[in-house]
Amino acid sequence: MSLDLTLLPDGGVPWLAASGEHADIVLSSRIRLARNIAGFNFSARERDGERLRVLACVRDAIPRVPTLGDAVVLRLDELSAVDRQVLRERHLVSRELAGEGSSEVRPASAVLVAEAAGVMVNEEDHLRIQVFRSGFDIPRALSQAVRVDRELGAHVPYAFHREFGFLTSCPTNTGTGMRASVLVHLPGLVLTQEVGKVLQGLQQMGLTHRGLYGEGSDVVGSLFQVSNQTTLGRSEEELAEHLQHVVKRLVEQESAARRVLVRDAGYIIEDKLWRAYGTLRYARSLGSDEAMNLLSAVRLAVGLQLVGGLGIYTLNKLLIHGQTAHLSHQAGRALTESEANIARARYVRAALANEGSADG
Repeated sequence: MSLDLTLLPDGGVPWLAASGEHADIVLSSRIRLARNIAGFNFSARERDGERLRVLACVRDAIPRVPTLGDAVVLRLDELSAVDRQVLRERHLVSRELAGEGSSEVRPASAVLVAEAAGVMVNEEDHLRIQVFRSGFDIPRALSQAVRVDRELGAHVPYAFHREFGFLTSCPTNTGTGMRASVLVHLPGLVLTQEVGKVLQGLQQMGLTHRGLYGEGSDVVGSLFQVSNQTTLGRSEEELAEHLQHVVKRLVEQESAARRVLVRDAGYIIEDKLWRAYGTLRYARSLGSDEAMNLLSAVRLAVGLQLVGGLGIYTLNKLLIHGQTAHLSHQAGRALTESEANIARARYVRAALANEGSADG
């Protein structure tokens, strides 16, 4: 089976649109709900037959779930490693579901991709419902996720305990089963060397931070995924409201740090950012991390209105579509590292050229 990305609503990445609030700093807001189906062993103890029955249960429910009516079902165990990684790069599946770092994918691993939401099936939990919104938009992401959850739950019985809430494979997810997160770009705090203190403050407020691809991923390009640590003892609304409040303050701190950079090191920062733009415009080979860091600098330049004629949407798209699996998918074969670096530079050059010239 070959992955046809044109079948996915908005390619599965409508959050790239840069249409939400504070889109220059907050790339996306996500709500993820972990659910298990009553009567089945949790994933760690499931046999292949049970996994198939879990998938069948979900597929049977889809026609009766209005928010998932346009869902495309993709079996991860029927896709190539490159295609699975493309879905991973688009944040549609997790590292575990994509089989990253392992020789094979678990049988009956799947993802449902609809306009309203995505649902990972047979991951750490039977179901992982996730909703993305562009920019800083946690309330509407939560509202949509709750709607999908209720509609699906009306036809798929969830494992639920009256005292503990939704039961999950990992105890840290028990309760609401919710992870609310935002993907933020914090180059101002990084360059002013304030980011360490800020991130330490997040931990003291019950939040955690990771890289672009969540748990196990490194922070590259000043991109941080900030999310709640606990799910038990508080409602979904309380957890989301707390994250909303903290991230609002984080956006204010990043904006203040950018003003300090312009005030205290204007020419130095301007030179650094324009050099990054020039490299992206004319480089013939770009490594993955190198491209991420250069795009981060150009994104900051756009936010500071140093570079004109270049949209945040284009930078968001480059961030995802310029990754190795996407380049390999476009080439129709797995690329070597050097081939991917050349293809990445070519793709970035073309995208920036099409966007129009920027005046310095």
